[in-house]
Amino acid sequence: MDTLWFNIVQWLHTLGLHVDGGTARAVGDAAATATAKLDMPSLLALAAALGWASGFRLYAVVFLVGMMGVLGWMPLPPGLAVLQHPLVLLVSGFMLLVEFFADKVPWVDSAWDAVNAFIRVPAGAALAFGVFGADNATMAVLAGLLGGSLSATALATKMTTRAAVNTSPEPFSNWGLSFFEDGLVVAVVWLATQHPVAFGIALVVMVAVSVLLLVVLFKFLRAVVRRLSSFFSGSAKVA
Repeated sequence: MDTLWFNIVQWLHTLGLHVDGGTARAVGDAAATATAKLDMPSLLALAAALGWASGFRLYAVVFLVGMMGVLGWMPLPPGLAVLQHPLVLLVSGFMLLVEFFADKVPWVDSAWDAVNAFIRVPAGAALAFGVFGADNATMAVLAGLLGGSLSATALATKMTTRAAVNTSPEPFSNWGLSFFEDGLVVAVVWLATQHPVAFGIALVVMVAVSVLLLVVLFKFLRAVVRRLSSFFSGSAKVA
């Protein structure tokens, strides 16, 4: 409850509403204590989860983690406190809705993933980096590399499986896979924050499955890349 009050106070400050110093100091001490409870396994699990989940649903990850911080469900490290800012929540929430519907349309989902590939991987690395921040530069760099690699792996797996599913004329398999990814992102973030060790085991399994899918379905990924390249080349010639 103290952490919730602290985050509400901080949130009010961003809106230009201020409370008295005594209250701010009290809830600030509570928040510092809560953040200190994030041990190294918890921080590593959080960094890996942010990187991996960003490869599937970047905007959902930003919005979900930001709201968890605002509501006091999870003490955010200082490097991720910006996710609680009202403007960040507003933009990420809007983009979450756009991505939710774009991801349900066959081939539009692949085009959306291709465009956002240039955003998701660096963002996954940045979010993982922010878990440790400047206070632990070595771990922050390692976390950034881990987050970026996991984000790229998740994105490649998503694009490959979608390319395979999109070869089917019916949309139901696409919808089912998309809703599964929605739930997977929520489950990954929850498991990493509540059960770091269990998440570590699950992450190993997910990466192994991803590698297997990439090997088996690689031809579909090449097909979608060719199709998207032809589409964008055609658009450029028309322009």
